[in-house]
Amino acid sequence: MTVVAYVPDLMDRSKVAAAGPAVSFLPTPAALVVAAPEADVVVVDVGRPGVVDVLPALVATGARVVAFGSHVDRATLDAARAAGCEEVLPRSAFFRDLPQFLQTP
Repeated sequence: MTVVAYVPDLMDRSKVAAAGPAVSFLPTPAALVVAAPEADVVVVDVGRPGVVDVLPALVATGARVVAFGSHVDRATLDAARAAGCEEVLPRSAFFRDLPQFLQTP
Protein backbone atom coordinates (compact mmCIF):
# COMPACT_ATOMS: atom_id res chain seq x y z
CA MET A 1 0.00 0.00 0.00
CA THR A 2 1.23 3.47 -0.88
CA VAL A 3 0.58 6.38 1.48
CA VAL A 4 1.59 9.96 0.67
CA ALA A 5 1.19 12.91 3.00
CA TYR A 6 1.51 16.65 3.25
CA VAL A 7 2.04 17.25 6.97
CA PRO A 8 4.49 20.15 7.40
CA ASP A 9 4.35 20.37 11.22
CA LEU A 10 7.28 18.31 12.52
CA MET A 11 5.47 17.06 15.62
CA ASP A 12 2.48 15.93 13.57
CA ARG A 13 4.77 14.41 10.96
CA SER A 14 6.63 12.38 13.58
CA LYS A 15 3.32 10.92 14.83
CA VAL A 16 2.27 9.96 11.31
CA ALA A 17 5.70 8.45 10.61
CA ALA A 18 5.55 6.40 13.80
CA ALA A 19 2.13 4.99 12.87
CA GLY A 20 3.00 4.33 9.23
CA PRO A 21 6.73 4.05 8.61
CA ALA A 22 6.23 3.67 4.86
CA VAL A 23 4.51 7.06 4.49
CA SER A 24 6.12 9.35 1.90
CA PHE A 25 6.05 12.97 3.04
CA LEU A 26 5.93 15.58 0.32
CA PRO A 27 7.11 19.20 0.57
CA THR A 28 4.18 21.02 -1.07
CA PRO A 29 0.52 20.56 -1.94
CA ALA A 30 1.52 20.62 -5.63
CA ALA A 31 3.90 17.70 -5.09
CA LEU A 32 1.06 15.82 -3.43
CA VAL A 33 -1.10 16.25 -6.53
CA VAL A 34 1.69 14.76 -8.67
CA ALA A 35 2.15 11.75 -6.35
CA ALA A 36 -1.52 11.09 -5.52
CA PRO A 37 -2.44 9.10 -8.68
CA GLU A 38 -0.06 6.34 -7.58
CA ALA A 39 -1.20 6.38 -3.93
CA ASP A 40 -3.80 4.33 -2.10
CA VAL A 41 -4.12 6.85 0.75
CA VAL A 42 -3.43 10.60 0.81
CA VAL A 43 -3.14 12.37 4.18
CA VAL A 44 -3.36 16.15 4.35
CA ASP A 45 -3.30 18.85 6.98
CA VAL A 46 -6.04 21.08 5.56
CA GLY A 47 -5.04 23.99 7.76
CA ARG A 48 -1.98 24.63 5.63
CA PRO A 49 -1.99 27.21 2.84
CA GLY A 50 -2.86 25.83 -0.58
CA VAL A 51 -4.22 22.48 0.59
CA VAL A 52 -7.93 23.19 0.18
CA ASP A 53 -7.22 24.36 -3.38
CA VAL A 54 -5.76 20.97 -4.40
CA LEU A 55 -8.35 18.76 -2.69
CA PRO A 56 -10.56 18.32 -5.78
CA ALA A 57 -7.54 17.09 -7.77
CA LEU A 58 -6.58 14.68 -4.98
CA VAL A 59 -10.11 13.30 -4.69
CA ALA A 60 -10.29 12.88 -8.47
CA THR A 61 -7.37 10.41 -8.37
CA GLY A 62 -9.53 7.83 -6.61
CA ALA A 63 -7.16 7.58 -3.64
CA ARG A 64 -8.63 7.59 -0.14
CA VAL A 65 -8.13 11.20 1.00
CA VAL A 66 -7.90 11.72 4.75
CA ALA A 67 -7.93 15.35 5.87
CA PHE A 68 -7.37 16.69 9.35
CA GLY A 69 -7.30 20.16 10.84
CA SER A 70 -8.12 22.34 13.80
CA HIS A 71 -11.48 21.61 15.39
CA VAL A 72 -12.18 25.34 15.64
CA ASP A 73 -11.62 25.91 11.91
CA ARG A 74 -15.01 24.59 10.85
CA ALA A 75 -14.99 26.49 7.55
CA THR A 76 -11.86 24.67 6.39
CA LEU A 77 -13.11 21.29 7.55
CA ASP A 78 -16.40 21.95 5.75
CA ALA A 79 -14.49 22.95 2.60
CA ALA A 80 -12.64 19.62 2.72
CA ARG A 81 -15.93 17.75 2.97
CA ALA A 82 -17.38 19.77 0.11
CA ALA A 83 -14.32 18.90 -2.00
CA GLY A 84 -15.16 15.21 -1.53
CA CYS A 85 -12.60 14.05 1.03
CA GLU A 86 -13.50 10.61 2.31
CA GLU A 87 -12.47 11.36 5.88
CA VAL A 88 -12.38 14.84 7.45
CA LEU A 89 -11.45 14.96 11.10
CA PRO A 90 -10.41 17.32 13.83
CA ARG A 91 -6.71 16.90 14.63
CA SER A 92 -7.41 15.13 17.95
CA ALA A 93 -9.64 12.45 16.38
CA PHE A 94 -7.19 11.93 13.53
CA PHE A 95 -4.25 11.26 15.83
CA ARG A 96 -6.31 9.18 18.26
CA ASP A 97 -7.24 6.73 15.50
CA LEU A 98 -4.24 7.31 13.21
CA PRO A 99 -3.35 3.70 12.32
CA GLN A 100 -6.79 3.03 10.84
CA PHE A 101 -6.46 6.03 8.52
CA LEU A 102 -3.21 4.74 7.04
CA GLN A 103 -4.93 1.67 5.60
CA THR A 104 -7.15 1.17 2.60
CA PRO A 105 -10.75 0.39 3.56
